[in-house]
Amino acid sequence: MKELHIDIECFSSAELPKSGVYRYVESPDFEILLFGFSADGGPVQVVDLVNGEKIPTEVLKALTDDSVLKFAHNSAFERICLSRFLGMPTGEYLAPDSWRCTMVWAAVMGLPLSLEGVGSVLGLEKQKLTEGKALIKYFCQPCAPTKSNGGRTRNLPTHAPDKWADFKRYNARDVEVELAIQAKLSKFPVSDAVWDEFHQDQEINDRGVALDLTLVEEAIKMDGRSRAELIAAMKELTELDNPNSVQQMKVWLAENGLETDTLGKKAVAELLKTAPQPLGNALSLRQQLAKSSVKKYQAMQNCVCADGRARGMFMFYGANRTGRAAGRLIQCQNLPQNHMVDLEQARNLVRSGDFATLDLLYDSVPAVLSELIRTAFVPKAGRKFIVADFSSIEAVVLAWLAGEKWTLEAYAQKRDLYIENAEMMFGAPKGSIDKKSPMRQKSKIAVLACGYQGSVGALKAFGALDMGLEEEELKPLVDAWRAANPNIVRFWWDADKAAKDAVMKKATTETRGIWFSYQSGMLFITLPSGRKLCYVKPRIGTNRFGSECVTYEGVGAMKKWERIESSPGKWVENITQAVARDILYYALSTFRSSDVVLHIHDEIVIEADQHISLETVCEQMGRTPSWAKGLPLRVDGYECDFYQKN
Repeated sequence: MKELHIDIECFSSAELPKSGVYRYVESPDFEILLFGFSADGGPVQVVDLVNGEKIPTEVLKALTDDSVLKFAHNSAFERICLSRFLGMPTGEYLAPDSWRCTMVWAAVMGLPLSLEGVGSVLGLEKQKLTEGKALIKYFCQPCAPTKSNGGRTRNLPTHAPDKWADFKRYNARDVEVELAIQAKLSKFPVSDAVWDEFHQDQEINDRGVALDLTLVEEAIKMDGRSRAELIAAMKELTELDNPNSVQQMKVWLAENGLETDTLGKKAVAELLKTAPQPLGNALSLRQQLAKSSVKKYQAMQNCVCADGRARGMFMFYGANRTGRAAGRLIQCQNLPQNHMVDLEQARNLVRSGDFATLDLLYDSVPAVLSELIRTAFVPKAGRKFIVADFSSIEAVVLAWLAGEKWTLEAYAQKRDLYIENAEMMFGAPKGSIDKKSPMRQKSKIAVLACGYQGSVGALKAFGALDMGLEEEELKPLVDAWRAANPNIVRFWWDADKAAKDAVMKKATTETRGIWFSYQSGMLFITLPSGRKLCYVKPRIGTNRFGSECVTYEGVGAMKKWERIESSPGKWVENITQAVARDILYYALSTFRSSDVVLHIHDEIVIEADQHISLETVCEQMGRTPSWAKGLPLRVDGYECDFYQKN
């Protein structure tokens, strides 16, 4: 046997979306119900484990044989469930090296991630059966006890034999669809390098990261108490039944002379500047209440495994096309930052349950709890965290691709990029701008907003008006940035022309070491790393402004499959973010023998032995890949006993 295609159906009382698969399989009632498989493309067979059927011996052997490739759609689910089925304890799982994932394959091709979505877009002869969701709910999840079902909490095959027969057909069809996807995509194989990255991603997910459960539990308790006190104070002040109601609060404010269309965070902050008392107090309390959230802490409780570690928090190729990872469960990609100087003190007060002192010392308990979320991640006993991240990685990658030499020189010499850019934009003498200068602030927001063809709207989206800039300043600011960065501006149009030429001529084009090629109804962009970005069914169309552009099919802003417009800046954004991603994964590959527990944006967190030095880690991470000659990299880092953002 060389290849084994698998799809399984399971029962567990744990809620899979909340718990993740690692916690899901730890439920005492977890069991595999159906095991559908095809060996070497042969007929699909379904093993009914509930009714006593056994998985063939040669198939069981194949699960632990690294010479046999195992395929599944979202293969992490099958791999972890089968690890438990084979009797492996928490923290030990089937090695991922011989596993392949058709969902990852779909993501690499810019296709939908769901089995149903991939089948539909590819126009497969055999599609995923639509009745599957109802059958999964019936057999794979607990049911509510009722008189009509005899008070049972679970549905078995004997309770609905016809449905069970349908469920077996559904299981077989999923394997058939997986086989069809592989056959359809076989002329576009995923590179060994990407599969290797996927396997390391799985190793990091398997390793997980330890949680300080005492902190988590006490934070949830304190938030509940704080929330109750805030609502009580608001009720006393406003005499409203539910002061947390947006509608009730808006009416109360209006009755007291303060009209507002919204009570969003920005709006409340603006209203607080001028609101008279007691309206200001009420808005301040509401602001604190809005900060009160224990969702991250609750997510930690939901997914933590029996050994105190959270697993499965990273989704490989979560952003199809660029290939950047996405967060799952605890969502590490959007953790609140820490700004408190006495972080450890606040943390100790929460761990000890000392609400009174915490409330006395700090203006807002919810704000403190929010800043402490990161600190719930801890290294195991005897180890430390080493946190290292690339400095301004997107800005320097963009400059490297575009050939903006002044940026590269400034970066390599560890000069402040925002100051350098300000000097270029405003023609200021060297050394005349410091970190507190308004010109540096203007430069910073221009760098963040304008690099991917952003204009006045982008500046506003990045908060230019909130920073104190006037409307009439914005267009000159855009113009000044573009004049200071002519090579980046030229890169937008060169990339756009290369893409258009490739699609129109069905040919291969090149610019700045980036290759654009049209093949079998797909547009591929080959990056310096050799990895390819894929755009489905590209064609020349017209954008919303009436200009010619390349359009392609993909998942749009509304999470639906649709035709999407490209733009010069969008090509460059995709390419730049993809290259920055490749830099991170190259760095991760050099730490294969280290215990990487988290990677968030451009940052790596290692659970390290005490003797490992920060300097060694930063030096190793800052090595430039052979395919990125001339790209300077700078890595900053620190050590800590709990995760934080310095």
